[in-house]
Amino acid sequence: MRSLVLLLIPLAANAVTPRSAGVTYYRDVLPILQKRCQLCHRPGEAGTGSFLTYETTRPWAQAIKTNVLTRKMPPWFANPEYGHFLNERRLSDTEIQTLVAWADAGAPEGDPKDKPSRVKWNSGWNISPDAVFETKDIPVPAKGVLDYVYIVIPTNSENDMWITGGEIRPSNRSVVHHVSAFWRPPGSNWLKDARPFVPYTIPRSDAEKETGLTPVREGSPPRMVEEGAEFLIGYSPGMPPQDFSLDHAAKLIPAESDLVLEVHFTPNGKTPVEERIQTGFVFAKVEPTRRFLTVSDWSWKISIPPGDANYEGHASMRFNEAVNLVFMQPHMHLRGKDMTVRLVYPDGKSEIVLDVPHYEFNWQIIYYEAQPLHIPKGTRMEITAHWDNSANNPFNPDPAAQVHLGAQNTDEMLVCHTGFTVERRSYTPNLVTIESAYK
Repeated sequence: MRSLVLLLIPLAANAVTPRSAGVTYYRDVLPILQKRCQLCHRPGEAGTGSFLTYETTRPWAQAIKTNVLTRKMPPWFANPEYGHFLNERRLSDTEIQTLVAWADAGAPEGDPKDKPSRVKWNSGWNISPDAVFETKDIPVPAKGVLDYVYIVIPTNSENDMWITGGEIRPSNRSVVHHVSAFWRPPGSNWLKDARPFVPYTIPRSDAEKETGLTPVREGSPPRMVEEGAEFLIGYSPGMPPQDFSLDHAAKLIPAESDLVLEVHFTPNGKTPVEERIQTGFVFAKVEPTRRFLTVSDWSWKISIPPGDANYEGHASMRFNEAVNLVFMQPHMHLRGKDMTVRLVYPDGKSEIVLDVPHYEFNWQIIYYEAQPLHIPKGTRMEITAHWDNSANNPFNPDPAAQVHLGAQNTDEMLVCHTGFTVERRSYTPNLVTIESAYK
């Protein structure tokens, strides 16, 4: 995975007029960095370079200007014509003008007396976890293509746990493609041969080995609910901690359940690594009224021709009960180009709720609704996406390949992870039906 250089979002160069002279780091620039950039640009986080002090920020002044003017940062790819999002990172025109003017003026420091109060970041965490579950050291070879591994961690909890937030922290991000955390109920047959803390690879049929994924029949429940297990939180490049407290909700981890980590390692090609993964949870401080769930709308019908620069794919999911939509997170691999999410309501009306015209694999952004969006029973979520399998795609590993569904970055996926809440008393295991593709 690559860590992009800056956490700043730009507007077009011809739309920016630098502010008048006198812009300084402490008075004008630091407040913007604290609000927009320091979440990632500090030691141990995804951004390259630390923006915590003038001394560490000053060398990046021209790079900041360049990324502002070329619309690269902060990583926010939603089309502003559709939807309103709680965590929108888009810079205002005034903020852009300030950063450009500062760089053009030679990045002056200014008077330290003008600086705002320091933001107190948690060392090593972006949350304040009430409980942390940690793997033992896991050896990752220098080279090779690795299957998913599963790690079972007993919670040893005698009581149900309601969690309002979570974060997964690899010790070496360079070898971790993604981590998905599930809970597994007591007595489950899922991964029954796996021993606690020992990495386990699921034996697969020949058909499954081709994709590295467990097939899902059209009209069947999604893979995220398997043998009673349920998805909790995930980690992938650029993903922030997950918040489940919205809409007076929380996620449930039943008593005596095990935590299961699904880990996709990608060797760095240079040296072997000992990896250790931490998973932290924030417990609900008040009784939640709604239950938070995450289900993925995805397609397993993927066959992208060699050289095709705009191959189209579809996925569809039907809600069998009324829910409140909280977030959407598009996921594709290196050929991913764009994705649009549309809701088709039972009365025939429809609306686009998320449009990502320029998908970026290196930043797996979660788009939180500004307010939970009510979805009536019978609503369908339709996904339209495109891949660029041409030589013009600089990330394309092989433009001559016929590309199918698979777990590796050289394969492809079409997924929209969807977070929603339901009334606790109305929860059933079959809240949605995955339809794979719509006509």
